[in-house]
Amino acid sequence: MHPKRLIQSSSLLLLGTFLLFLTVAQGTAWAQYHDSLTSGNVLDPDQLSQVDSVLQHYVDEGRVAGVVGLVMQDGEIVYEHAAGWADRESNRRMGTDAIFRIASQTKAITSAAILMLVEEGKINLNDPISRWMPTFVNSTVAVQTDTGRAIVPANRPITIEHLLTHTSGISYGGSSLVADLYKAKGLGYGDTYGWYTADDEEPICETMDRLGTLPFVAQPGSDWVYGYNTDILGCVVERVSGLPLDQFFLQRISGPLGMEDTHFFLPPEKEERLATVYTPTEGSNRVLRAPDGPRGQGNYVEGPRRSFAGGAGLLSTARDYARFLEMIRRGGALDGKRYLSPHTIALMTSNQVGDLFSDEGMGFGLGFETTDRLGANGFTSAGTFGWSGAYGTDYEVDPKEDLVTVLMIQVVPYYGSGIREAFESAVYQALVPAE
Repeated sequence: MHPKRLIQSSSLLLLGTFLLFLTVAQGTAWAQYHDSLTSGNVLDPDQLSQVDSVLQHYVDEGRVAGVVGLVMQDGEIVYEHAAGWADRESNRRMGTDAIFRIASQTKAITSAAILMLVEEGKINLNDPISRWMPTFVNSTVAVQTDTGRAIVPANRPITIEHLLTHTSGISYGGSSLVADLYKAKGLGYGDTYGWYTADDEEPICETMDRLGTLPFVAQPGSDWVYGYNTDILGCVVERVSGLPLDQFFLQRISGPLGMEDTHFFLPPEKEERLATVYTPTEGSNRVLRAPDGPRGQGNYVEGPRRSFAGGAGLLSTARDYARFLEMIRRGGALDGKRYLSPHTIALMTSNQVGDLFSDEGMGFGLGFETTDRLGANGFTSAGTFGWSGAYGTDYEVDPKEDLVTVLMIQVVPYYGSGIREAFESAVYQALVPAE
């Protein structure tokens, strides 16, 4: 072999060996860090079986039509149960493979996608979003005055980190301060919920480009405001990667993780597995079938299939979403494949906003709500992270107890039926010291 080729070959071998060593070292370091934090408690199967009756109680009372609950401990599914009806009116029973509209649970996956691009050096957390979304270059903020409303310039550029932490000042346009302006531009709350775009003919990035011309409700970095932040991040993913968001997810996240039932729009052959949406009745705890259309069943089967909304667009199953969460819980790797580095995961799942989100022991990281002290979020440990979706779905990851919990229902607007809290307490009462 030519000496130059030999040197190149040796260099590649050394580089490959180093990368392999780095991957193993990262995994070992994360495992050692994780082991130092865990409680050693285990879930008692007999006590965990009592969760069945808790879920059934809410079905029997009519507070939900159907529900799927799933619990993983240390990567193993230790509880999976379906109760009630996927469609009560047609007597279609709920199955553990039912597909649910997960709305804002989409945000965590989009956040992971953005951070993949950050790790690759293609974007930085402090980059202004106007680099990819030019309509945001002269952002403005609406402020209340004695005579009504004034529009003032933003005092700093909105960055990728602002969007990940929901500190950009961008809302869903529901505030009376800006609602009329948003409605005039086809955004905010009108015939649809502000977060809902599945019936849109235009791609989500065209919608977000239009959003950039509207005023926001707080100065960047000054407050925690829930809104279109992660939809904008989805557009950044598209423009940086050159892929539609559904394809980026498929190639980089859901495909490699084996999340075969996670889609923006449902393949027709899976329609029978889609759970029906219900809505609370006024003055009653019982739910009734929600109407067809944007404020009920949505357009996830027959829709235009053009708006891949990174903020609230996905459908998924309890098992699929638990796979994604288990990858996060394990420090960014699962089944021998690394998706994100342990340090990135630590940033995602720890409070990055101080007391802007809450001054009562809760925080917000780069895509997840965080529990900063025991007792701030029900029974969950300090260090737990999670979020929920507008159709009532909910999840928590408790690293101290090695737990991933996923609860899937379909009730919009979610009215605080109590099932999420009851599920959590029933799971945690089953934790006992290992013998």
